[in-house]
Amino acid sequence: MSGRYAQELIDAGFAVEVADAPLLHDGLNIADLAHVLMLREDGVIPDVAARRLLGVLLEATRTPAEDFGYDPTNGEMYNCRERRFAAQIGREAGWLHAGRPRREAVRIAMRLRLRRDAVALIDAATGFAEAAGELAGDHAETFMADQTYLQHAQPSTFGHYVLSFVPPVLREIDRLTTHLDWVNRSPAGAGGVNGSMLTRDRVGMAGVLGFDGVIEHTRDAMWQTDGLIGLLSSATGLVTLLSKLAEDLEIWSSSEFGYVSLADRHTRTSVLMPQKRNPYALTMVRGEAGILIGRLTGMLTVSRTPSARSDNLIFAYGEVPRALDMATRATRLMAGVVGGLDVHAERMQEVLESGFSQAADLAEYVMTQHGVDYRTAYELVGACVQRAADAGLRGIDITGAMLDAEAQRLTGATLGLTGTDLAEVLDPRSIVRTRVVQGGAAPEVVRTMAKESIGVAEAAAAAAAQRLAAFTAAEAEVVARADGLVRP
Repeated sequence: MSGRYAQELIDAGFAVEVADAPLLHDGLNIADLAHVLMLREDGVIPDVAARRLLGVLLEATRTPAEDFGYDPTNGEMYNCRERRFAAQIGREAGWLHAGRPRREAVRIAMRLRLRRDAVALIDAATGFAEAAGELAGDHAETFMADQTYLQHAQPSTFGHYVLSFVPPVLREIDRLTTHLDWVNRSPAGAGGVNGSMLTRDRVGMAGVLGFDGVIEHTRDAMWQTDGLIGLLSSATGLVTLLSKLAEDLEIWSSSEFGYVSLADRHTRTSVLMPQKRNPYALTMVRGEAGILIGRLTGMLTVSRTPSARSDNLIFAYGEVPRALDMATRATRLMAGVVGGLDVHAERMQEVLESGFSQAADLAEYVMTQHGVDYRTAYELVGACVQRAADAGLRGIDITGAMLDAEAQRLTGATLGLTGTDLAEVLDPRSIVRTRVVQGGAAPEVVRTMAKESIGVAEAAAAAAAQRLAAFTAAEAEVVARADGLVRP
């Protein structure tokens, strides 16, 4: 086969595919072993030939991908394997093709790889949820001005803020688990488009490989891409969400805010400016979110083909595992950042008290206590805030007399607030403690939500670990069965 292909085809074609061989090497070995075992049991492959073929396949399982001999001058990865096995045992290697095209072997290998990648990402996501839940519980009474459009909105806590990232992560874990269910279905025995008379027990083969069942329609089993897009979409959505947190933390770690500091182990110093501690970890997460968006877009684009075309899946073999690996790394990094974050509660409190985040609550107080419609109360308080700011005052400095003066100007009558003690109404901490509504920022509510979220994350992590153990056991059993035949 050497010398048959044009160099430009090798460089732009087979070399691209062979670059993905390390990702699929282990899965191809398991897929090939299971195929030969089943064909031997069905009497398709003679016993002596099966044992010899299993012998070279077992050797392949012990050979790292980089030492295996994947060489694009010999074609794509399946051709490279065929060449190696034929060189070892001659034409008996040809039994490996019985009842199975190359695409079936590689489709199986990809699913064996992706199910582990999906579990790793789920585990990383649960790790972030647990770390964020712990941080939220620890800072349920770290008061701060929550922001919209980077401006003070209403009084809240850092714990309530950071916990807002946990529910969407848990939802993404649910979606990833659903995608894992899709991945862990077997295409084995589907053949080219409509199966083969040599591989009739598709359910049995699925069980041997540790799949939960078969993909029913044989043509669909070979060519479906919707689950790959869904898996890649969830991975991208997860890291995009975490990049929002990374953006916030990068702003809040600046000297202009000083709300948080990253642990030294998550920063990088400037080689020129000795005062700088660059939030390198956050930069990487933000950039990785962008790369993943590009990979998702690329997968959607190559999937726009007529049916039964290899374009999309040839690229999916490498793109999807690499994307999941990047998403897993980024998610573990954000879990580490959250776990090591130094939160400056005093600075948050100082900034909270310097502003006017209690304005909406003050307007509600005026409305409920003095029979004024909310629009009028809103305009009255807004004018009072403006005058206070112009005078260099803070929200906590507003008095009943100031409100009466604005009411007189706006409506022609006072509200009778002069001399009223507004300290409790204007205290941001008191305001936060009133937020006992489900999901609110009251400390006890945040602690309860944080504890429940951690419990959900721990359960998801345990379930993922259980599935990974099952995958590992099934694959180990395939190797053990083959080894038992080769070395009785």
